[in-house]
Amino acid sequence: RSRRSQRARDRIEGRRMTKPRYGLEVFKFAVYVSVPIFLTVTFAANPVNLESIIRRHAYVVYPPEGPKPPTAAEMRKIVEANKKKRLRD
Repeated sequence: RSRRSQRARDRIEGRRMTKPRYGLEVFKFAVYVSVPIFLTVTFAANPVNLESIIRRHAYVVYPPEGPKPPTAAEMRKIVEANKKKRLRD
């Protein structure tokens, strides 16, 4: 086989002509991991900062407390009252 046909076959089959270099991917991964860690340490280390962030972004807003659900004994009384009402009607 000639070298030329081998190169063409490699190109068709998707083989790389050069060695893979992973330096850029390692750098991007390091930035991807280190930026959130750095920002967390920077802002969360200062309690005043953390408190202001929490107050500014209230992610969970609980509704006002409603009436309590009936207890098991109260539910039995309600069921019995409904049964008696049905039997009367």
